[in-house]
Amino acid sequence: MDEKKVEFLKQKSQSDLSTSIEECGNINWTTLSQWVQCICVVTFDLNLGQALEYVYPPEFKPTEQEITNICYLAFPDSNSGCMGDTKFHVRLRTSPDGNLSKKLLQFQVYNNECPLILKADQSHYWGFVYFRQKRDLNLPRGYFQKSFIIITRLPFFNLFFELLNYLAPKYFNAGKGILEEACIHINSRWPSLQVGASLNLPLFENSYQILIPKASSRKTIAPIESLENFKVERTQVLHPMHNKIIASVNELDLFHSLGFIVDHMYTLWELVLTAEPIVVIGTSPADCSHMVQTLVAIIAPLEYCAEARPYFTIHDSEFKEFTRDRGKIPPPLILGVTNPFFVKLLKDWPHLLRLPDNQVSLQKQQQLTTKNVLNSNSVTSIGITGPLKTYNSNQNTTGSNGGESWIPGLYTKYKPFLKKDKSLIKKVMLGLKTKRPEHVQTALLRRHLLELTQSFMIPLERYMASLMPLQKDISPFKSAPNTNAFKLDDFLATLELSGPQLTSTLKGDWKGLYRRFYTSPNFRGWYDSRYKELQLTLQDLQLQALSEANLEQWARDKQEVEIIDMILKLKQKLNLYNEKLVSETSSLCAKRHTHSAATTRDQIRAQIDCMKELLPQDLKNIVNI
Repeated sequence: MDEKKVEFLKQKSQSDLSTSIEECGNINWTTLSQWVQCICVVTFDLNLGQALEYVYPPEFKPTEQEITNICYLAFPDSNSGCMGDTKFHVRLRTSPDGNLSKKLLQFQVYNNECPLILKADQSHYWGFVYFRQKRDLNLPRGYFQKSFIIITRLPFFNLFFELLNYLAPKYFNAGKGILEEACIHINSRWPSLQVGASLNLPLFENSYQILIPKASSRKTIAPIESLENFKVERTQVLHPMHNKIIASVNELDLFHSLGFIVDHMYTLWELVLTAEPIVVIGTSPADCSHMVQTLVAIIAPLEYCAEARPYFTIHDSEFKEFTRDRGKIPPPLILGVTNPFFVKLLKDWPHLLRLPDNQVSLQKQQQLTTKNVLNSNSVTSIGITGPLKTYNSNQNTTGSNGGESWIPGLYTKYKPFLKKDKSLIKKVMLGLKTKRPEHVQTALLRRHLLELTQSFMIPLERYMASLMPLQKDISPFKSAPNTNAFKLDDFLATLELSGPQLTSTLKGDWKGLYRRFYTSPNFRGWYDSRYKELQLTLQDLQLQALSEANLEQWARDKQEVEIIDMILKLKQKLNLYNEKLVSETSSLCAKRHTHSAATTRDQIRAQIDCMKELLPQDLKNIVNI
């Protein structure tokens, strides 16, 4: 950064910002809290170890337990020699909070409209870490070690890494005034969190353009053009900015992590789909966190409902919970670690993914992989890792470099249910020889994995829809019927005529894979979500039938107490419907449905008034209370 600019920023942090920072206690951080919970700075203290040096805004300071976890997650958990700057992300559990429901109310509309994988996390924080380590002989330990962390509830990896790359160097050069000014800037200049609209996010001399997709829409690239138009309109009003369009707020470069293990991609897909416990071991928190997030992404659009920790340390408060005693079944969890201690501690885990030591090593392995595939008639011999390694729990997994346990690859005894698509793997591998761009390789893998997951889920979605009661079973004078129960055997019986073989070329034991998936947290999460949607639909249909029913005729042979009971039920349903209507009215994507819902609401009010007219005056007064 230009020296004059640094000096200017320092002076600004000491003068121009002093008034606004002193008054920060009076700032309403409504907008900032939707995007960023807080920004923390963690340093190394000779007496305390890793310690929180600064947090802003101060009123959003995490709890003591959260601070402890943030501090330990902010530094690499091994002597991996992470000199210079290291960027990675973490996920930590939030502490119990009696006001949590009130705090999360601002995300209600957003979570109802966005895809599941983009929802604001209700029980965890995401942390985006910029760790700097460099030699400094003026310091007691001879090293400068400090981390800059953005804490948020949003899994917007691409957006927050952009912000991290921009703000952290500014902070290290100019001090905490930049951090404080950035929060004030975001709070005053950024729009509210919303889906389906082009959003302009200005920050100092930069401007970021994003589009958060709707839950019901497929991923598209078409909005880029509208983002360009939006950018021009805004920048004509504001001072000149460096504009950056972020095509996707969350989609990572899959090939960056899967390139060395693509031969076993289908096995990894099955392991993640069925929420098998996987430990990812690397030498850098950047590599581990990227791989863990890649694994979670390979089953998109299905939500991964088990625990996933992109980076985990031995000091984490959930350490004992996740690393159970030997002999016990590990929890459904994907764990990213760098400390060699975990290799011995978790050697009983059924699936271990060892990452290459660094990017140079990864490139060498990819080159060797390309050579192997071109000189081999069998795709199963692709890659330096060769066939799946058998992970022997009696094997010495803490050996020195060069030992079998340190060779990158997937160590597992798992036998896949499906056969791999050799043509796809060969196509990806040949792309290495032709130096196909990494983003093109990623697009190829993402599309294939998306189609594979959709082929797996379509039969489940079709069967779930069949559990909906018939229209004739919905009566205006009875409670809404429940969705029929999901029966695994009945579902498996439908696969013969409408199974995944209709849309996927993969062969294998699909029924066996469905049985395994049925017992996983991913199935439970998907089923609970779909069941809730069907129940809401049934309630809407029952309410619609009630609004159109001839209640006056129904009430002719009914006693006054029954009529009053009907009025009270209608009022209760109307109150619930009003809450739903308020939520949908604040949405940008449900205008047509909101109009029909408003019509139904008005009809229910008319039904209530009609029922009241059938009562004597004294009872009318009671009902009106």
